[in-house]
Amino acid sequence: MQASEVLRAVAAAMSTASSLGLTVDDALVLHDSNKLTLRLLPCDVLARVAPAAHQVAQFEVELARRLAESGCPVAALEPRVEPRVHERDGFVVTLWTYHEPVTSREVSPADYAHALERLHAGMRKLDVPTPHFTDRVEQARQLVANRDRTPALADADRELLGDTLRSLGRVIGERGGAEQLLHGEPHPGNVLTTENGLLFIDLETCCRGPVEFDLAHTPEEVGEHYPDVDQDVLRECWILVLAMVTAWRWDRDDQLPDGRRLGTEWLGRIRAALDR
Repeated sequence: MQASEVLRAVAAAMSTASSLGLTVDDALVLHDSNKLTLRLLPCDVLARVAPAAHQVAQFEVELARRLAESGCPVAALEPRVEPRVHERDGFVVTLWTYHEPVTSREVSPADYAHALERLHAGMRKLDVPTPHFTDRVEQARQLVANRDRTPALADADRELLGDTLRSLGRVIGERGGAEQLLHGEPHPGNVLTTENGLLFIDLETCCRGPVEFDLAHTPEEVGEHYPDVDQDVLRECWILVLAMVTAWRWDRDDQLPDGRRLGTEWLGRIRAALDR
């Protein structure tokens, strides 16, 4: 989120929570990306704030509610207020249960795989309209093709990323394997380690595709513990996902700390993987 908007976003979250009867004297910024994640105190509520023009908050709230009701390992909405999207001062605000992270507990690949398997099982029961994973691949490919948005990307690297995204997206999509609703980005940054076990957050990236696409966002060892994985598809998805996140690092507006260095490093990993 732009620095000029942060103070307004914090104020929108605090005033929204206060208007709903929650006691709010302070807000701690926990994460700042395309949306702001805050811990509101002393009511101890997690608030997620995004510009109203760029959000899918209603979809995320409804999906989280349905998944939590079916016992899936997802972060729950704040039970003291109505589970809905609140709009204030050009922002949308959603309120969630705050979970104190358990930093001393190491997440084993087997636990990670089991939690993701439970999430996928619950998602298979839902019929909700979502993009196909190839739609997200195409967004990354279009970014790479746009020289104005990726001016620092060298021609050879642009060709490598464009060809990888185009070919692997098509190959995986044409395999004809089972597809279902996916988290979309179940990487470690979207997993909370809590006293109640692992919980997945940030459901706005949900899409449809093979489970291997989700597994390609997790540490490699996780795929070894997930049942009935097609290892060939997983390897293809791993390269595809790496190409997608590499493309985003070359966006001129990317604000990830050290993002350009990572983008360069990941280009090397893509070349090495394709050579193998």
